[in-house]
Amino acid sequence: MGAIFRREMKAYFTSPIAYIFIAVFYVYTGYFFVMGNIYSGTTEMSNLFATVFTIMMFMLPLLTMRLFSEEKKQKTEQALLTAPVNLFEIVFGKYLAAMVVFLISMGIYVVYALVLYGMAGNLSIATFLGNMLGLLLLGMAFISAGIFASVLTENQIVSAIVGFIFNMLMYMIDVIASSVTVAPIKSVLQSLSFYTRYYEFTTGIINIGSVIFFLSVAFIFNFLTVRVLEKRRWG
Repeated sequence: MGAIFRREMKAYFTSPIAYIFIAVFYVYTGYFFVMGNIYSGTTEMSNLFATVFTIMMFMLPLLTMRLFSEEKKQKTEQALLTAPVNLFEIVFGKYLAAMVVFLISMGIYVVYALVLYGMAGNLSIATFLGNMLGLLLLGMAFISAGIFASVLTENQIVSAIVGFIFNMLMYMIDVIASSVTVAPIKSVLQSLSFYTRYYEFTTGIINIGSVIFFLSVAFIFNFLTVRVLEKRRWG
């Protein structure tokens, strides 16, 4: 797994992908930080965390689109599958590399928090950490969905589009639930709402059920990726 992780990290930072992703993330969040916090003179960061949901839907599939698609296109997938490495280690090595790039982008929020603390002298650390946990969990779920999209095709653009569709469907659960009139079905759909669960974190609420929910989604998508590779290995 370590070799896979190091190879993917090298690939990220010897190509423009990681730099573009981090730069766009910083610019996007920086704009809302300046407009929502600096100009408004508030240390409340909930809106800053809430607005990042949209950019993650679009940007994270771009971060994951090449992870397996490129292997298939470059004809290196078979060598990878026949290597004496557990398939879970292959998937997790790639997943971890994408997560590290995402964590680097998340680091800007620590800078924002320090700036606000320096300006105002006070900041709710517990709320900030809750927001960071929510952002991390959402990233884990979206990245796992993007990796699953990547393993389905050798075309990186198609992979990015499919990953975005997965994320959009997860976001649209709220809209679907609002149009359902059957109470039990409506309740189930509402319990699957990604945005509602994420928004709880941005308001300082740490719901253990939501933590388990996001971790479960990440596990399921990674498990499905392993199953696709397993089928190809023995197919």
